[in-house]
Amino acid sequence: MSNAPAKWYHGVTRYQWLVLAVASLGWVFDAFEGQLYNITRADMLPDLLHVQANDPLVKIWGERFLGIFLIGGTLGGWLFSSFADKWGRNPIMALTILFYSVFSGLTAFADEIWQVGALRFLVAMGVGGEWAVGAALVAEVFPKHARERAGGIFHATSVAGLWLAAAAGLFVGTQWRTAYLLGVIPALLVLWVRLSIKEPEAWKEAKLSKPERMGSFSELLGTTMWRTRAIFGALLAMVGLATFWGVVVAGQDLAADLLKRLGDPDWASKSKIAFGFIQTAGAGAGMLAFGPLSARWGCKRTFVIMHIAALLITPLVCWLPSFFGSYTLLLVLLPVFGFFAQGIHAGYAAYFPALFPTHLRATGAGFCFNTGRLLAAPVLIWLSAWMKSAFDLRVAISCLSLMFLLGIVFIAFLPETKDQEMPN
Repeated sequence: MSNAPAKWYHGVTRYQWLVLAVASLGWVFDAFEGQLYNITRADMLPDLLHVQANDPLVKIWGERFLGIFLIGGTLGGWLFSSFADKWGRNPIMALTILFYSVFSGLTAFADEIWQVGALRFLVAMGVGGEWAVGAALVAEVFPKHARERAGGIFHATSVAGLWLAAAAGLFVGTQWRTAYLLGVIPALLVLWVRLSIKEPEAWKEAKLSKPERMGSFSELLGTTMWRTRAIFGALLAMVGLATFWGVVVAGQDLAADLLKRLGDPDWASKSKIAFGFIQTAGAGAGMLAFGPLSARWGCKRTFVIMHIAALLITPLVCWLPSFFGSYTLLLVLLPVFGFFAQGIHAGYAAYFPALFPTHLRATGAGFCFNTGRLLAAPVLIWLSAWMKSAFDLRVAISCLSLMFLLGIVFIAFLPETKDQEMPN
C-alpha cells in the first residue's frame, strides 16, 4: 500500500513550490535564449556577412552556428553539471543563467561573424548546463510522491520560452540586435536564485561524506551500474532529440507543403502558426501529462506508450491531411502529434535525476541529456538532411519516425524508479 497522499500536491511546502518556480524560470529563459537565434538568423546573418538574404553563405553560416551551439551546449552541460555536484546547485544555477543571458546580450554589439560564433558557443554552454542543475534540484527537493509531476512541470515550461521568443521576434521585427538586448533580462533572475534557493540536505550530506567523489566522471563511467544508466539514458535522450529536430519540427514543413498543394497563397504565415502555436500547445500538454502518467504507470511504461503513440501518429499526420486535402484535419492532428512526439521530453527531467546517487545526480542527468544531444547530431545533419532532400517530405518524416522504436529498446535496459527512493 502506498503512503502517498490522495492529491499529489498535498504536503508540498511553499519552499518546494518556490524551488520549482525558480528552476522553471531558469529553463523558460534557457529555451528563450536558445530560440533567439532561430528568430533572428534571417536578418542577422545577411547583415553581418554583407550579402543578400538568398546568398549561399547565409545557409552555410547558419548551419555552422547550429553546430557550434550543439557543441557548446554539450560541453557546457558536461562541465556545469559536474560543478553543480562539486560546488552546489545554487551557485552553478546562477552561473549558467548569467552565461546565457550576458553573452546573449553581448551579441547585440557584434559586428563580425566570428564574434557571433564565439558568443553563441558561450550562450550554449549556459543553456546546456542549466537544465541538469534545475532537474537535479527539483528532484531532490520534492517528496517522492510528487517527484515525477514536478519534474514534468519543470521541463514543460520550456514551451513558455518558445512562445516568449516568438513574441520577441514579432516585437523587434527586423531589428535583430534589439532581440539580443532582451536576452539580458534573465540575468535579473540570478539575484532571486542566490537569495531564495538553499542547498538540498541530501547534497550537504553527500558533500560531507564523500567530498572527493562529488561530480566525478571517472566514477560515473567507471562504475558498472552508473555507466549502464548513463549510456542508455544518453541513447534514450538521443532518440528524443533526433526525432525532435528530424520529425517534430517538420510539423511546420508539413503544413507548408500541404498548403502549397492546396494553392493557399498565405502558406508561409499559416504554417508558422500551425507549428508555433497549435502543435506547440499539444506538446506542452504532453509534457505536463508525462508526470501524472508516470506517477500512475511508472516512467518506463510511460516512455514506451508515448514512443509507440508517436510512432503511430507520425504517418497519420504526414498522409491523412494530404489524402483528404484538408488543412483543418492537419490542425486537428498536429496537437496530438506534438503531445506524444515531444511530450516524451518531460520524461528526461522526471527520470534521469532519479537514476543516479546524490554526488553524481546532476553529472549523470547532464551526461544523459547532453550526450544525447551530441549523438543526435549525425542523425540530424546526415540522415535527416539526406532523406528530406532525396524523398518526398512525407516519406522522409514517416521513415525517420521509426527511430521511436529505438527508444523502446533503450528503455528496456534502464530500471523503474516509481515509488522508489533515489540512490544516495
